[in-house]
Formats: sequence, structure tokens, C-alpha cells
Amino acid sequence: MVQPVFINRISAFLPHDAVDNEQMEARLGLVGGKPSRARKLVLRSNGITQRHYVIDPATGEPSMSNAQLSAEAIRGLAGEGFALDALDCLVASSSSPDQVMPNHAVMVHGELGNPPCEVVSTAGICLCGMSALKYAWMSVASGESRNAVACGSEVASTLMQARNFNAEYESRVDDLESHPEIAFEKDFLRWMLSDGAGAVLLQGQPNARGLSLRVDWIDIYSFADQMPPCMYAGADMQDDQLTGWSRFDAEERNRRSVMAIKQNVKLLNENIVKYTVEQALQRIMARRELRVGDIEHFLPHYSSQFFRDRLAVGLANADLPIPQERWFTNLTRKGNTGAASIFIMLEELFNGGGLLSGERLLCYVPESGRFSSAFMHLTVVGDEA
Repeated sequence: MVQPVFINRISAFLPHDAVDNEQMEARLGLVGGKPSRARKLVLRSNGITQRHYVIDPATGEPSMSNAQLSAEAIRGLAGEGFALDALDCLVASSSSPDQVMPNHAVMVHGELGNPPCEVVSTAGICLCGMSALKYAWMSVASGESRNAVACGSEVASTLMQARNFNAEYESRVDDLESHPEIAFEKDFLRWMLSDGAGAVLLQGQPNARGLSLRVDWIDIYSFADQMPPCMYAGADMQDDQLTGWSRFDAEERNRRSVMAIKQNVKLLNENIVKYTVEQALQRIMARRELRVGDIEHFLPHYSSQFFRDRLAVGLANADLPIPQERWFTNLTRKGNTGAASIFIMLEELFNGGGLLSGERLLCYVPESGRFSSAFMHLTVVGDEA
């Protein structure tokens, strides 16, 4: 028997003070000792004015791991009525774990030090945060767990540091005489991604006082049957085929910056709305009752302000033209934190005091990895007083 599930607490953790646009390159470093030609263009397009990095401004080194970042967000959920010692199920996600093995979630469990519980890690890019939330929701809904915590986190800054690209730069000195920058598909992302973590507590009953968010449904779709890889790391594209890192020796991995995050920007721009908005909603609206007038808050995760108007067109094409005055995003102030973004948005809205009982939220998280999409419907319940 499926039982109702409620998000009762939401926490977020952003490391160090915010980094503005003029501080970014000093924090991440100069590739080949030269300023990026793409930085100002990308920042003008994405509209992000500040973000957070785990890189210590004093030392230039990371001050915490991804697992430690996640643990800080999760600790923020503890309080009256819930202790981490009572946690039944922990689901943690990231596209930038500290290691390939063991999985990210068990490393987070180790940082937390709470007693044995079910621990699950979901993999992917932005969407893995939502898949973590769905697993946690289903665990409580099925009665398998009394409670569950879902967490999304990213530490992109360490992947974006200049030292990760210098080997490629030095190996291509002749090519770079006329184009003194790393490939745009890599440099582009240095000015797009940032660090942060967020977590939610799910339980089978709402808060005794204050508000909760009832999880009504979460729908996730992959369009990998129709689309090639668009965003990837630990691999290189050769003859339109993705070749994994283990096929290269260590010298070749460095020369090609195989471990760097890369994105086919043209493929992204031409397809992200078509598949993750229009085609996803076409399938969802065939099985869910969704009307514009019923949605008080729309929480879209998008990587750049560049996509905002395109997203509005996609919603209209899907017959769900939610007015932009009902949209809530903190991208420009808190950065694009990938799998953590939806948690960080929900935390600000939920804890900000602006929600009313009975209001409905629609959350949207796309992923350009190979084009996937998630929509989540929530209802505010409880006494806002």
C-alpha cells in the first residue's frame, strides 16, 4: 500500500563567501597563464553574478571534499522530531564524486557517522539529484523506511581549476598560437558550474507545526534512444562515438583532458527544450492532470538565463504556459550547482516564509548528458501560522 510522503525539512550548504564574476578566474587559475577569451561572453549570456567554490581563497586548495559538503547539508536537517541516529534510508547523488569507487553515498555516510542504514547512490548529471529524491520518496511511500534523506551535491570547482587543462594546453602549443585557449566545449563550462549541496528529509506524516510539502508524483524520462551524448566527463568523443577514459593511457588522458567536463553547446542549444520540456510534458500530461491555473510556483533548473525565454516558449508549446511571475529560481545568486540546484531552490522557497497551505509547486530538472528530464509535483500542507 502506497502511503503519503512529506518533505518536512530542507537544508542547503554553500561553501565560503560568494565569488563574483571578477574573482572567478583568480580562484580557478589561468590556463596556460592567459586569461580566457570566453569568460565574459559566457557570463554575459548565463546571467550568473555570484557562486560558491570549496577552493579556499587563502590557499587556492579545496577546503572540503564533496562527501563533507553533502554531510554539512544533511546535518542541517537534524532537530526537534528527527535525529540522524534514527535515519532509515540515505540517498546521495552527485555528478562530481570524490572518487570512482566506492560510491558517493557510502562516503557521505562515513562522514556523518550515523548508525547503519540503507545507503544508495544515484549517478548522472543534474538529474541524479531528482532520481535520489524519487528513490527516497518511494522508500517511505512503500513502507520500507520510516524516513529517508535525499541529498544532491556538486564540487565542480576542482575539476575546473587551470591545472587540469595545462597538460592539454602545453601539448598543443603550435595549434594554440592562433587560438590561445582550450577548446570552447571545455572552457565554456568553467564559467557555468559551481559548488553546493542540499538535502531534504522525507517522512510518512507532515510536520506537527508549520508547513510540509506533500510529494504527489515524480516523473523522469530519458531520451537517450533518440539523442547522442551532449555533456560528458571521463571520456572523449571520437568519430561521433564516446570513448571512455580506460581506453586511454595516462599520458593520452592528460593530453586530451579526458577527465574534464565537456559539452556540445550547439547540440544543447538546439535540443534541450524540445526534448526535456516539450516531449517530456507531452508524456506527463497524458497521464497527469496539469493545468496552468493550478500551479502557484514553478521551480525550473536551467543552466543559464539564456534558456529562460526558450523555456517559456517550450512550456507554451506543451500547452502549459506558466507565467514567468510564478517562476522561482536563485541561479543568478547561488550559481548552477547541478544535482544540488533543485534542493537549493526548494530550501530558499520553503524556508523563506512565502508559501501558503494548499499551494502547488511544479519542479523541472533537465539534463543534457544524453537528454533526460524530470518533473515533480508538490502540494503545501499544514498551518503556515
